[in-house]
Amino acid sequence: MILYPAIDLKDGHAVRLVHGEMNRSTVFNENPAAQALDFMRAGCEWLHLVDLNGAFAGEPVNASAVEAILAQTDLPTQLGGGIRNMETIERWLSKGLTRVILGTVAVENPNLVREAARRFPGQVAVGIDARHGKVATKGWAEETDVDATDLAKSFEDAGVAAIIYTDILRDGAMKGPNIEATAALANAVSIPVIASGGVSSLDDLRALRDCGAPLNGAISGRALYDGAIDLPEALAILR
Repeated sequence: MILYPAIDLKDGHAVRLVHGEMNRSTVFNENPAAQALDFMRAGCEWLHLVDLNGAFAGEPVNASAVEAILAQTDLPTQLGGGIRNMETIERWLSKGLTRVILGTVAVENPNLVREAARRFPGQVAVGIDARHGKVATKGWAEETDVDATDLAKSFEDAGVAAIIYTDILRDGAMKGPNIEATAALANAVSIPVIASGGVSSLDDLRALRDCGAPLNGAISGRALYDGAIDLPEALAILR
């Protein structure tokens, strides 16, 4: 399993939200590129970036911060938030991103996901963010009646590289991931699944590793910044 350290970008800073609420944010680093370098030097193999402002705006907002991270690190990097058309997908991949994460458009325009996955094999992931099993879109501000597992299954033949599954009610709350729902989703599809939301201890990582589903990895943010997870030990556990 891969540990994906999360850098969530709001107003140019690295922050963490609680339950995805923009008015409940904590700034952890005013220099996201420096934070990315710290993760790289610690031995991380990937970076997970989210343009939080972009997720609400529907277009990239923190582009300069993302570009600074790409310029100063050489780790594979995935980005979500505000990526909702082919032009934006092409632009980000041309700037050196390894993978774009499509969330809102996976619900609203699934054909775009399919087309992008065909044009850019291995470089398109689907972000599925859910409350009580139902998908939320537009920076988690709008809830749908779409079942998370049904949405994941709908992309089985699309060639997407991964599914990032986030339980919104666990995200940033330091209460542990929804292991049961994550494992069930991963066992329901053949697409690699990355767990996100609530990963707050080494025990959480062990539980995800041993959950009985073939998870590709786990995303953690606040726990790494707070020191609740020792990064070298976490990397060793998942390797």
